[in-house]
Amino acid sequence: MRFQVVLPDESPDTEPSLISDIAVAAEQLGFDTVYLPDHLLPPGEYGPPPRPFGGVYEPLVTLAHIAARTSTVRLATSVLIAPLREPVLLAKQAATLDRLSRGRLTLGVGVGWNEPEFASLGSDFATRGRRTDEMLAQIEELFRTGRGRGGGVFEPRPTPSLRILVGGRSDAALRRAARFGDVWQGVGYRPAEIAAPAARVRELSAPRPVSVAARIDGTDADEVEQWRAAGVDELGVWFGETDGFVDRMTEFAQRPDVRTDLRAAGGA
Repeated sequence: MRFQVVLPDESPDTEPSLISDIAVAAEQLGFDTVYLPDHLLPPGEYGPPPRPFGGVYEPLVTLAHIAARTSTVRLATSVLIAPLREPVLLAKQAATLDRLSRGRLTLGVGVGWNEPEFASLGSDFATRGRRTDEMLAQIEELFRTGRGRGGGVFEPRPTPSLRILVGGRSDAALRRAARFGDVWQGVGYRPAEIAAPAARVRELSAPRPVSVAARIDGTDADEVEQWRAAGVDELGVWFGETDGFVDRMTEFAQRPDVRTDLRAAGGA
């Protein structure tokens, strides 16, 4: 199983360099991926749980900074609210970041869940799923053909290593992941609950393989073997607020049920 870190990006008081320092430490420990969340104009304050909003620093810009300080860890969004973005610009940003990082980008997208955030941007909430499917189809075409639908050249083309992650719990999200994704990420599941949607994604995507990923709070670290038994391929962990984040991440990395996989990935 591949282990991943959800970086702390919930407080406006967080020094940006601290986020990249944590990413460097995660790479040194052998974690596979670092994630950043996304909220452009949330209706409430940013903050750690129980507040629902993270993503103070724009994730693609921040990941570009992290790319310059790292060399092996994958850089990912979990998840970018796709229907709040313009598709060609998003494709350009993603392809550029993928090339800058030498093929380390996982572009994680979702449809969004907070209707007031859509209203604050003048974006239609009801059509967000359809628009996300259209965006992913357009981005796929740009990456594959290097041409816009109405003409025009698209460059840089991303590396073959770029991955698309699709998040969400609905059947539409599972179908979206099966159609467009390399990874499906389920959030808010317990280990016993994720087997059924994971099987559904794999059934829909066959024979093309789609990895199954989950995201948890560090307080659930004792459930690693349950996630492994449930067939999860990738497990992302948020280790809480910035104070003590690296210590908690290091303690997790030293667990016997984690350490072997991190060593296989080249960790300390």
